[in-house]
Amino acid sequence: MTRTAHTFAYAGPSALTGDGTTRLLGLETAGGLTPAGAEAHPRFFAGFLSGPQAAARALLAVADVAGARYFRRTERASLDPVVTANGDRLRFESFSGCCGVYARLDVLPEALRDADTGHGTTNVDVNNPLREALSRLAGEEPLHLRVGPDELAVTTLDGPVVEKKVPLPDRWLRGFAESQAITAGFDLRAELTATEAVRYLRALPRSASGGGAAGGPLWVVPAGRTLRPSTRPLPGAVCLPGPERLAALQRVLRQATGLRVYGPRGDGAAPTASAWEVLLPGMRLTLTLSPEADRGFSGEGSVLEALAHDTAAEDAELVSVLLAWEPRIDPADLADRSGLPVERVRAALTRLGTAGRVGYDLAEAAYFHRELPYDARRAERHNPRLVAARALLEQGAVVLDGSGTAVVASGERRYRVRESAGALSCTCQWWADYRGRRGPCKHALATRMALRTQKTTTPAPTTPAPAPIPGDAR
Repeated sequence: MTRTAHTFAYAGPSALTGDGTTRLLGLETAGGLTPAGAEAHPRFFAGFLSGPQAAARALLAVADVAGARYFRRTERASLDPVVTANGDRLRFESFSGCCGVYARLDVLPEALRDADTGHGTTNVDVNNPLREALSRLAGEEPLHLRVGPDELAVTTLDGPVVEKKVPLPDRWLRGFAESQAITAGFDLRAELTATEAVRYLRALPRSASGGGAAGGPLWVVPAGRTLRPSTRPLPGAVCLPGPERLAALQRVLRQATGLRVYGPRGDGAAPTASAWEVLLPGMRLTLTLSPEADRGFSGEGSVLEALAHDTAAEDAELVSVLLAWEPRIDPADLADRSGLPVERVRAALTRLGTAGRVGYDLAEAAYFHRELPYDARRAERHNPRLVAARALLEQGAVVLDGSGTAVVASGERRYRVRESAGALSCTCQWWADYRGRRGPCKHALATRMALRTQKTTTPAPTTPAPAPIPGDAR
């Protein structure tokens, strides 16, 4: 697994201070990006929160996921949550160490009491003493939240007081991109009231032993006001892969006002990803689960088609200058402003997602702008299938026959790739195992690139000149 070392440098440790009348939650920021460029310790917000206990517990839930591994639990995981300020709201995000659970807390304008909110993205320090203090927070005494340094002059200090050096596997970056691309295809499948939500989530198993029959996937089906478990995907069912991975939601059950469950369109027999959104006063806490507990998001392949598109890089550059830290990004609006077709805008947004620059909000069915310190080219370089597909194309291993099929030479073998209704299938073992559920194989991906190249290089047919009219002097 490819890793790079990244240092989070904070001006001081985050802390919860104050007495029983007013508490101050100071979240310290590391280096981040803002409309003015890179800043060592950006300041995004300072004001009182509505629902202070719910906010504290929801932030702890995001931190729980950042510090957890739900597969190979003996390995440590520690990544401070990311915070994005979109001008009217704050979003706290994290990924589990195993790359199988994505968490996001959306603190909406009503919870921020319409206080001024900045624009930008950075990491925030959530240390063990802060976790303990937030866990002990009781009652609804006023809570003042500060995201960033108490005084902007702190950025002129000689050096940071707190440093955290952590390994960032490339698969975590791919996980952010894949989860965005996958959830963009989700629908709302079930909605529970507060009472039913609490009853259902409290009944879920806390350990990995609770699943479907013989260790298979668990499914849930809307049944009246609640969800009914099933060991097979009945019509309208949503997959619940590894129900113990929803444990972080236990933090906020006392403040929950409802539960929404999202899943992909269609009803298939294979396990799929799903998203579980707990509604809180002025906030939303969402956990998105990968299709299987031992399977991270990084290998799902949902972004490969967009990355393989010849114009995606240029389109992404154009679209990126139009994002402007917007909390809601509509592809149709971007298409109007950029002059690009909506399909190419969506591909550009997917590519921007590989650099952590775009996320997707299920509740609003819209993308949002953020800026993580990653390079989209890095995600491409370390994506094995994309690298292999480009190599096949460069080697001339793809032979098109002009009828929607191709023969791809890979080593000593030859594979036949067929196109039907715009989708490609292959005779390789990867396709036999996954049938396109984890994106295209390298042979299909190379064929897609070859087809696009052929389309752009084939000259347009010319209209033959009209036959001369007898007697015409021209």
